[in-house]
Amino acid sequence: MDERIYNFSAGPAVLPVPVLEEAQRNLLSLPGVGMSVMEISHRSKTFDEIIENAERGVRELLGLPENYHVLFLQGGASLQFSMIPMNLLPEGGSADYIVTGSWGKKAVKEAKREGNVNVAATMADGGFTRTPGDDEIKLDKNAAYVHITTNETIEGVEWKREPEVGNVPLIADASSDILSHPIVAEKYALIYAGAQKNMGPSGVTLVIIRDDLLGRIPDNLHTMLDFRTHVQNKSLYNTPNTWGIYIIDLVCKWIKEQGGLEGMQRINEEKAQLLYDAIDATDFYRGHADRDARSIMNVTFRLPSEELEKKFASETTAAGLDGLKGHRSVGGIRASIYNAFPRAGVEALVAFMKEFERKNG
Repeated sequence: MDERIYNFSAGPAVLPVPVLEEAQRNLLSLPGVGMSVMEISHRSKTFDEIIENAERGVRELLGLPENYHVLFLQGGASLQFSMIPMNLLPEGGSADYIVTGSWGKKAVKEAKREGNVNVAATMADGGFTRTPGDDEIKLDKNAAYVHITTNETIEGVEWKREPEVGNVPLIADASSDILSHPIVAEKYALIYAGAQKNMGPSGVTLVIIRDDLLGRIPDNLHTMLDFRTHVQNKSLYNTPNTWGIYIIDLVCKWIKEQGGLEGMQRINEEKAQLLYDAIDATDFYRGHADRDARSIMNVTFRLPSEELEKKFASETTAAGLDGLKGHRSVGGIRASIYNAFPRAGVEALVAFMKEFERKNG
């Protein structure tokens, strides 16, 4: 197949075509270098420039103050489920976790291996369709930190504003909505995110950590699991994913060309609204998330029966609309429409939905 189809996958996800084209042009040899970015030394001046540009791009887009460190690590967000409590949950202390979906549950599971966890709120009883109000969250003012998942990829539930946590450090898994809209960085003590949804290819994990947290880290951690190792070595203690960091640099430049995070938010909200309008226009389709918690990145919905959902997923794939089958743990349909996903793809899906209902409704 030579032509690109519409990739609705939750990750690894669609990348901007201009980024892919530039990477393709320079795949065999970076200009003036004579080697591929996948071949150059991570200790070289060439790569120093690449990783510095990637860090600068992230800093400028998110408006990060100087007292935040930007790290490009490996192991995915799943490794951060363990690294964060290992570094920041002291012996005898406790951490608060607010659970709004499947990834929050996994974060709790790993944190419990390291120490005491207080589930300050969980939306499990309602099937993970919303985020909690402040009056539903039972926080411990002495907690080591509060952890949230800003956007639950599987259920399609997104925080529209951060919870009020007082002086306790707020930590966020932002894997599926990082760089999709502006944030107030100072509200967070640590942000982490897998790159493979909005920033680049799989294999790079972005960690943004406030400097004061480093003083809380206990001694005698395994070297690679200690945030201080990566801060002191500027993400170069071991060989990083050079290709992935190179793509992040290109993606940051592309986002700036779209109007920065303000521009991306406007584009993303318009795409999502097209799809939610199609869902709400009929009883044939039913959105999973409550309207005030709907994700603009992952649109999840159901059809009247599982049989129709299987047929829908099969026929959309055949029509060049790939990756719409919902996560195996919850079923249904999921359209992931990250930053680089084109509006034309959403329009094609909406047209398909109308025709599918006409034939099967």
